[in-house]
Amino acid sequence: MDKTFTLIFLLFLFLFLHLPNAAKSAIGVGIGVGGGGVSIGVGAGNGNDGNNGGSSVPNQNNAYTALQAWKSAITDDPLKILDTWVGPNVCSYKGVFCENSQDGIAESFATTGPVVAGIDLNHANLLGTFVKELSSLSEITLLHLNSNRFSGTVPDSLRELTSLEELDLSNNQFSGPFPNVVLYMPSIIYLDLRFNSFSGSIPEALFNKRLDAIFLNNNQFGGEIPQNLGNSPASVINLANNKLSGEIPVSFGFMSPKLKEILFLNNQLTGCIPQGVGIFTEMEVLDVSFNSLVGHLPDTISCLQEIEVLNLEHNKLSGELSDVVCSLRSLMNLTVAYNFFSGISQQCSRLFNVGFDFSDNCIPGRNMQRPPPECSVIPGGSLNCLRIPTPKPLVCGSLASNLRSSFP
Repeated sequence: MDKTFTLIFLLFLFLFLHLPNAAKSAIGVGIGVGGGGVSIGVGAGNGNDGNNGGSSVPNQNNAYTALQAWKSAITDDPLKILDTWVGPNVCSYKGVFCENSQDGIAESFATTGPVVAGIDLNHANLLGTFVKELSSLSEITLLHLNSNRFSGTVPDSLRELTSLEELDLSNNQFSGPFPNVVLYMPSIIYLDLRFNSFSGSIPEALFNKRLDAIFLNNNQFGGEIPQNLGNSPASVINLANNKLSGEIPVSFGFMSPKLKEILFLNNQLTGCIPQGVGIFTEMEVLDVSFNSLVGHLPDTISCLQEIEVLNLEHNKLSGELSDVVCSLRSLMNLTVAYNFFSGISQQCSRLFNVGFDFSDNCIPGRNMQRPPPECSVIPGGSLNCLRIPTPKPLVCGSLASNLRSSFP
């Protein structure tokens, strides 16, 4: 046995001995010497002749059973999408996407074959319900069902979808309480439940999840916004068009600085705008319109230098509209209509001529304001909004630490 063969043999033996047992059993090894050459062969085991790595058949069978069960629970398919859901080759089904699964070293020589990695049935207009069998799609990372007619509740069995990263159930007919099964999905980063009929309270645990986008708007969620709202690392949160009440949590001012958009509009919120709003130096959209917020605007709003849309209309806000608001450099849309603002700075006066809406306030000498009797009593005048003293001029970079040190 020459030195070259000895070196190759020892190298291969070393690698083989350090593989997990599962990998050893999946590998057949043949070593032969002939004509002065060396041949080393690696083949898949499990008695399937190496076709797709040995476990593709169980994967396909599980997916086939699950998807056929779901198909039977869909009672109307006007676009005939499910006509393609025939036979065991689920990867050929319309709206179903497969990938080859590979699980680390143990599968380094043989993949487990194609698995269902995603289902995208957006705008399919399907009428039906979920089925518990979907929980067997353990490799799925994406489930998009926007704009269908699915109804009922989300089954608890879907907590088995431990790989799921994106869940979009928007624009359907789902009902019942918040689907708590979402809280048990360890990989989820995108949640879209908007335009359904979910009701009840929003669970506190939602804002402890590692979600980047939370869309709960246009449902019937009620009660107060959980006080741990500020724990969420999300960049986009939409709570609009629900029945939420109480105050915006103080923790809102201590959310992740990557927050870009947050919408509270058209709820039943009361109290003040938290002073911590100024921490969001990268925020682009803030909409608190159509609530019952009161008090003066916090000076910290001046730190929102990336804000493009600031909608404060249809509240009970008062005080003077100062340069704090009207000098924001990126502001493209400012709406403060239907409040009780009683003064306006010179900078804000210039904005009257560029399409920003200041109507139905109490600003003297301006057109389209409230009649004087409505301005004689300012709503919430006795409310003391919590305002922590901040340096003047305000140093936005140190705002977060100043505010945080003021709370236990």
